[in-house]
Amino acid sequence: MNKLEQLKQRSLVVADTGDIEAIRRYQPQDATTNPSLLYKAAQLPQYEQHVKDALSWAEKNGGDVINQASMKLAVAIGCEILQLVPGVVSTEVDARLSFDTRASIEYARKLIAMYQQAGIDRERVLIKLASTWEGIAAAAVLEQEGIHCNLTLLFSQCQAVACAEAGVTLISPFVGRILDWYKASTGRDDYTAQDDPGVVSVTSIYEYYKSRGYPTIVMGASFRNTGEIEALAGCDKLTISPQLLQELQDDEGELAAGLNSDIVSLPAPNTQLQEPEFRYQLNADAMATEKLAEGIRNFVADQMKLEELLQKAR
Repeated sequence: MNKLEQLKQRSLVVADTGDIEAIRRYQPQDATTNPSLLYKAAQLPQYEQHVKDALSWAEKNGGDVINQASMKLAVAIGCEILQLVPGVVSTEVDARLSFDTRASIEYARKLIAMYQQAGIDRERVLIKLASTWEGIAAAAVLEQEGIHCNLTLLFSQCQAVACAEAGVTLISPFVGRILDWYKASTGRDDYTAQDDPGVVSVTSIYEYYKSRGYPTIVMGASFRNTGEIEALAGCDKLTISPQLLQELQDDEGELAAGLNSDIVSLPAPNTQLQEPEFRYQLNADAMATEKLAEGIRNFVADQMKLEELLQKAR
């Protein structure tokens, strides 16, 4: 077996792309999208009709046409993806709402309603939210309503702890972006898969969850190389770009050992992480603070590019 086939025996593989052809080629369990991926997808010829249909629907629906069209496009691409994957698709709440709990909840409810109108059961959709305090608070409400959430832009233990305590379905702790920060801040460029700061972070979160019995799924994300992926083999899920999926598929070697599945059980904390302590711990982690803010800014920028594209297509 090639390494991708071996990996699929140990972790559920998720395609980190909105490219239908890539999903068809690598046959992942799930797929995840974000504004950056949707912006790229919307520029491809095969999505031209989706763009037209989204705009036509939004113009008939009333309200903010471009905002409505961007939501409809995200759902349309999500529906197409769900024809190819047996599992779930993740669709993101507008990153401009990352610090507005109420607005994030309303946006998520609209996305789920659109999916249901398209004949997709809510169990097949994960709503993506940034792992701000407000995003996690929104997820806690949505999970109580049976709307499952994927908390993204997660870089620290305090974010992971808050998500588990909020009953979040899945988290996407980032690997490569953590490595990027450490390379830039230390000047070191010789990290191995074993001492890669992103791998170390996700391993710590995974072991924390499993040792305390939290059901929240850990999905490693944002990989820079296949060594990081192999080091996290055995993680609940791994979301991987088409380029790295291809590298794994082309490699006939033996997959590295990956995560240790023999984890000692420990009691869960007696008290939950409160907002002041969450904010203090996040602020104390320069990497997590900077990468969270940067990630939100980048998603907002790509959302605005998508909206400009839709505006030109009207």
